[in-house]
Amino acid sequence: MGIEATELEIGYLSLNKKGEELCGDHVETIMGKNGDATAVLADGLGSGVQANILSTLTSSMLSKMIEGGLSLEESVSSIMRTLPVAKNRGNVAYSTFTIVKVNPDFSYVLYNYDNPEPLLIRDGQEKKLRFRKMMIEGKNIEIAEGVLLKNDALILMSDGVIFAGVGETLNFGWTRKEVGEYMCGLFDKSVSAKNLATILVDRADVLYNHRPGDDTTSLVIRRRPRVNVNLLVGPASNPDDDEKMMGLFFRKEGKHLISGGTTAKVASRYLGKKITGTLNYPDPEIPPISHIEGVDLVTEGVITLNRVVELAKNYLNRNDAYFTWSFQDDGASLLAKTLFEEATDIAFFVGCAVNAAHQDPKLGISISTKMQLVDELTKSLKAMGKHIRVAYF
Repeated sequence: MGIEATELEIGYLSLNKKGEELCGDHVETIMGKNGDATAVLADGLGSGVQANILSTLTSSMLSKMIEGGLSLEESVSSIMRTLPVAKNRGNVAYSTFTIVKVNPDFSYVLYNYDNPEPLLIRDGQEKKLRFRKMMIEGKNIEIAEGVLLKNDALILMSDGVIFAGVGETLNFGWTRKEVGEYMCGLFDKSVSAKNLATILVDRADVLYNHRPGDDTTSLVIRRRPRVNVNLLVGPASNPDDDEKMMGLFFRKEGKHLISGGTTAKVASRYLGKKITGTLNYPDPEIPPISHIEGVDLVTEGVITLNRVVELAKNYLNRNDAYFTWSFQDDGASLLAKTLFEEATDIAFFVGCAVNAAHQDPKLGISISTKMQLVDELTKSLKAMGKHIRVAYF
């Protein structure tokens, strides 16, 4: 993998209108095998079940048509013929949408129909998109084209973002200009697409006074560098294989993380470096980290991994824990930052040795516990779009 290798990262988050179990916005994303991607954000008219059905239908149909080989123009034309209109609301379509197709060379085409203007952040500043208008089936569609550069972030949003605060904390809502200023002010190239979407939706929630007056969604497409991270969990089942395992682990390019005290001792012997412990408890429930020269992070094992698994599941869902782990320095938070935000390619080196310290039945910890945690974590990381490799020793 070249030093300048980059890839697309897509993340999104939705907030339901107050009192609604279903969201009236819907997102569909398709990552192609050759490096292309399609993302659709649809906003159904109204809220609740009807809006959910309409937005899901719109985004699903658009993404499937494009995946099937239709051009964006053909797909949009087809959906505009299909979508009904609400005659009692001035003949507006039952769903608005924004659709983006990114090609393997990172060039993109964007079609926007009645959603707020997407935001492109480049070098921490908004780069205005140049739109041209096209009439498709009697509707005005805005079209923009360009190329995503390294660390660019393209942010799509439903109108729930713009209306945030109406009747609550603001008289007339949040302007699109203010949205751009807010996101540029908080933008950092190290923040993942999912967390950028989370930052925007959370701000809208605050402006709504946590009583959203509309469904609110942000979808972020980011071109980011590929970063290797290696995680070592447990010593080899056969002590004679420890040397081989450590050699493979430390020869791999990228950051080197170690989970588990016994594993750290094996690494310490291999490197000929001392383990330096700490008594710092940023989180009283998570054992403190240690330090070994040549290792980027050394954490305790099962307790820390269990917390990281919980954080990963939260990340894939509401992601409200982001505002805690992104600022804390306990072992689980530091692992989460590295795995969820920094890494794109993660190699797991999993030792299958039985830990004598875990044999007390009262602890409820066994080798199967560790293996289950590794399995759950790798599944969550794959769902985040990470490239995962697992080797067992």
